[in-house]
Amino acid sequence: MDNHIPSAKDIVGPSPLIAIANEPPAKLIVDPPLSEPLSQGRVFIQYRTENLRVLPVFGKGALDVSPRVGHIHITVDDAPWHFVDTSGETIILVGLEPGLHKVFIELADPTHNVITSETVMFTVPDLRR
Repeated sequence: MDNHIPSAKDIVGPSPLIAIANEPPAKLIVDPPLSEPLSQGRVFIQYRTENLRVLPVFGKGALDVSPRVGHIHITVDDAPWHFVDTSGETIILVGLEPGLHKVFIELADPTHNVITSETVMFTVPDLRR
């Protein structure tokens, strides 16, 4: 029987107070929208990062911060623009028309250079029926 209790480091990663030599590559993990809110026409997309802390820190000087910091860019339905999120919290989209949608999520460094990305496709139900 495994009685291992995860440590704080197991859950939140390394301490932000100690620099990390040779940091592994940053990763972006994106879940599909939560089903219950989606059934009501609201889109809640949870994501997490590995080897990067999502923080509102920008500029060239922040490239030397360790552990690594960054943010996400979010593009909805191939719009010619995107918005930036630095909260690290669930992405919430409301007011989308019924039908198929695509959300493109990019993990970016403090100078907005994209590190990696994920795409989420989903259908917003027609609640007028």
